[in-house]
Amino acid sequence: MPIEIKEIISKKILSEAKGYLGIGFTHSLNPYSGCAFACKYCYVREMPIQTFKEVPWGEWVDIKTNAAENYRNEIINLRRKNKPVNLFMSSATDPYQPLERKAAITRRVLEEMLENPPDLLQIQTRSPLITRDLDLLVKLKEKCDVLVSMTIETDREDMKRLFSPYAPGISLRLKALRAAHDAGMSTQAALSPVLPFTPDFPKALEGIVDRIWIDTLNIGDGSMGKRSEKLGMPRLFEAHELSKWYQKDIHFKVEKYFKKFFSSEMIRVSKNEAFPIRKR
Repeated sequence: MPIEIKEIISKKILSEAKGYLGIGFTHSLNPYSGCAFACKYCYVREMPIQTFKEVPWGEWVDIKTNAAENYRNEIINLRRKNKPVNLFMSSATDPYQPLERKAAITRRVLEEMLENPPDLLQIQTRSPLITRDLDLLVKLKEKCDVLVSMTIETDREDMKRLFSPYAPGISLRLKALRAAHDAGMSTQAALSPVLPFTPDFPKALEGIVDRIWIDTLNIGDGSMGKRSEKLGMPRLFEAHELSKWYQKDIHFKVEKYFKKFFSSEMIRVSKNEAFPIRKR
């Protein structure tokens, strides 16, 4: 799939966390605009950043070339004001999408964080490329709380291909999560959003995660399922005879099932509830 790539100078890199992110985080940090993974369910498709774009979601990426410089200036300013800095990276893109391999914007931001660390950093990705930066993350966790959160919506590759055909395979993500965990990082599996999975899914996560985050298309799209409906998710589930997985209470069922394998303290559901990071 051809991607329209632009290098841009961004005015800011830290955005005030609101709504869903406002619980537990002060800011979000997006090193890119747009995302080449082009997941069909991505709520960003229904946000202004895309609805005012003529190029379809997944076919454009803007590289914020001055992201590291902006971060340095903005966090220094926040520190002067004695403001806490709890970062979510990233809320509207993937910081380790394919372009990052060469552009290294995320890596440069992490290098800057070593000099000017936040109080807390959660990296949200679905890419095994994050293992490239474990050297920096191991150093950074000595200066602030760091959580490596890998999106693993399912353990079924066929579901991955249906909903996010351009994203890395599930087995590669599990391998990367294990590598991060073995390196001493705090790790999270984000079932975000929950897709149909096999009964053995919890076993695939045993021993490689410190916590599990459960999210769904109805509670995690920022509009109580309305964005997901506009994206045609109910029809897609129905067309593949998966409607039982689209129920509004599916998060309760998934939570109950995973608690058969993990302690309650390790599991949270995306219901306006903070999930504090604890150092390993």
